[in-house]
Amino acid sequence: MTREPLVLGIETSCDETGIGIVRGRTLLSNTIASSMEQHARYGGVIPEVAARAHLEALQPSIEAALAEAGANLGLPGPLPLSDLDAVAVTSGPGLAGALMVGVGAAKALAVSLEKPLYAVNHLVGHIAADILDTEAGPLEYPTVALLVSGGHTSLLLVRDVTTDVELLGETMDDAAGEAFDKVARILGLPYPGGPEIDRAAASGDPQAIRFPRGLSRASDLDRHRYDFSFSGLKTAVARWIEQREAAGEAVPTGDVAASFREAVVDVLVTKALDACARHDVPRLLLGGGVIANRRLRDVALARAADAGVTVRIPPLSLCTDNGAMIAALAAQLIASGREPSTLAFGADSTLPVTQIQVAQR
Repeated sequence: MTREPLVLGIETSCDETGIGIVRGRTLLSNTIASSMEQHARYGGVIPEVAARAHLEALQPSIEAALAEAGANLGLPGPLPLSDLDAVAVTSGPGLAGALMVGVGAAKALAVSLEKPLYAVNHLVGHIAADILDTEAGPLEYPTVALLVSGGHTSLLLVRDVTTDVELLGETMDDAAGEAFDKVARILGLPYPGGPEIDRAAASGDPQAIRFPRGLSRASDLDRHRYDFSFSGLKTAVARWIEQREAAGEAVPTGDVAASFREAVVDVLVTKALDACARHDVPRLLLGGGVIANRRLRDVALARAADAGVTVRIPPLSLCTDNGAMIAALAAQLIASGREPSTLAFGADSTLPVTQIQVAQR
């Protein structure tokens, strides 16, 4: 291929239907349809509801993405599907039912258009999102990546986004985003919990309550230096509130929210910078939807500067789940000469991050 590949990416790993179109490192469309409102009544994502929402949103989202890409390319109408060089899709990890919708759609699209298909890893896609930030320049290797979202909290060593991603550590129970949702529920705040905790924390003191930092004791570091655990923190918040209420005292929602958020941020940033130091890597990439948390970004930037570590954060619109990051990863695979995937793959809800591409020919 003599020019940069034009790729359409499909992302349906959770509750957002993402369709992205890129040409190499250039973003042409990032269309997202969220079913979050449908899940709010349940206080969390319901897999079957998410899968049905993807079915309803896929076709209009693809049409919207083609229209936006056509406009960005100066075409008189939508980008013709026949102009695509490849189709990409998230194979995993994620919710099995939701993944199946995207995988089925991508296979049908690739076969009908007679275009190559690239089945890729959702988590590595979050790293590839940074490639679309053309103002930041090319991503340097190696880099440590901290991915924090509703379903995943992972610490990775990235030597090459297309060939070598090593898992350093991950959550052993609740992901950070799940912990925000559960603590918000305990405080009587609505779903999703992340923005609500942030709003409540604005009026609170982050030092008011010393909540535990999971897997941060000296005895934990030998086996779980880079792993995360937030279930104990969630329980500690619940017990603290119960004790206040049993004593007939008011619960200071702002202080609880700020102190809880500070505990999560402290663990995330401490472990990420420790990984940078121990692997002699002065670069840290932040990704995932929870990176929208301003306190996390501010603390990471400040502490990284003190440690001599450069922090990269993709545009926030590319931090949440989206199809553009999937298309970007496939474009990098194509540029590096990787063969496309066969059709012999399905949804893999536990796909390891070390498997960047699935069913390569």
